[in-house]
Amino acid sequence: MERKNSRIYNMALCGVFAALITVFTAYIGHVPVGVNGGYVHFGDGLIYLAAAILPMPYAMLAGAIGGGIADLLTAPAWAIATVMIKMLIVIPFSNKGNKIVSKRNIVAPVISYFISATGYFLAEALLFGTKTAILTSFSGSLVQSSGSMIFFLMLGVTLDRVGFKAKMGA
Repeated sequence: MERKNSRIYNMALCGVFAALITVFTAYIGHVPVGVNGGYVHFGDGLIYLAAAILPMPYAMLAGAIGGGIADLLTAPAWAIATVMIKMLIVIPFSNKGNKIVSKRNIVAPVISYFISATGYFLAEALLFGTKTAILTSFSGSLVQSSGSMIFFLMLGVTLDRVGFKAKMGA
């Protein structure tokens, strides 16, 4: 049986990604912005990486768990929205093929930006009633998503150069 088809292997890798996402969201590169508890981080870059390596249900779970725990540690009001949004931002990615940085996965972070920005704007409107904050919400999400996209592409290119997916059996 190939490792990529093993539930135990995928669950273990999902757990590793969830832990990394938590740490990179809550602590490494964590920069608070705005007045409603938002922050910029590198965790989404690792969610993108998980989505390019793991089958979708496992990538969704890694993003939801990692992002949700990070918010419980740093900005609990956002945790429920984050769990839903982080599951959705993996949808544009593909784990097919031998490369992390495929044509589809180069475009996917841009699509994920719109999913994330819209989701957090709606959550902010529900939580704080700040419907007028659309410009600041989307611009903050743009900074967040751009940094995560650059982090993902740099990490993905590096891992592709060493044949990471083939070596991991992903």
